[in-house]
Amino acid sequence: MESTRGEIHHNGTVTSTSLTNAPGTAVINRPNVTQVGVIVWLGSEVMFFAGLFAVYFTLRSTSPGLWAQQTAHLNVPYALANTLVLVSSSVTAQAGVFAAERLQPRRLGGVLQFWRWGMVEWFFLTFALGAVFVTGQVFEYANLVSEHIGIASDSYGSAFYVATGFHALHVTGGLGAFLLCIGRAFAVKNFTHKEATTAIAVSYYWHFVDVVWIGLFLVIYILK
Repeated sequence: MESTRGEIHHNGTVTSTSLTNAPGTAVINRPNVTQVGVIVWLGSEVMFFAGLFAVYFTLRSTSPGLWAQQTAHLNVPYALANTLVLVSSSVTAQAGVFAAERLQPRRLGGVLQFWRWGMVEWFFLTFALGAVFVTGQVFEYANLVSEHIGIASDSYGSAFYVATGFHALHVTGGLGAFLLCIGRAFAVKNFTHKEATTAIAVSYYWHFVDVVWIGLFLVIYILK
């Protein structure tokens, strides 16, 4: 029986090859279990948010006058600026993933030399941008409540706060995941493919959260 060996590549795949050098030896690319698990879980999250979109559209179709009245209170430029903050965090998160794939946990140069940053610095910046987004949502909620638009005020308030609130909870969970990645980078003696795989999985989740918010922004703030 031929023995095999496995190699983990930076993209998270595991290549299993025969130790013999016989021509025509099969090469099997096995996806990383962690990444596959995250993708499957995100599939269930897609269904969850699809349900929220369906509820929002259903309520809006039954109360067009209420929607026209209440959406007039939305501060679209403010929401757009907050959206750009979240979208930019996807860019910084991906930069952190690239550093993790290079097995570079921390910066190799000065603080201002961002092109030499490691995963930790990029993820810290991503965390800060995500925190700014959540804080911006809290201020928006406070402004709407001051204008008597609450979660129990009417069907519009319920749909708005449930949809955006669940998304904010997902963003907060992502912030915790980034702190976990950063903590592991400091805790381990050697930054390996295991830590890099965790960073990649977290980035999948974060990109998903960003895409969902773009959909929410278009539906809630643009398609009035």
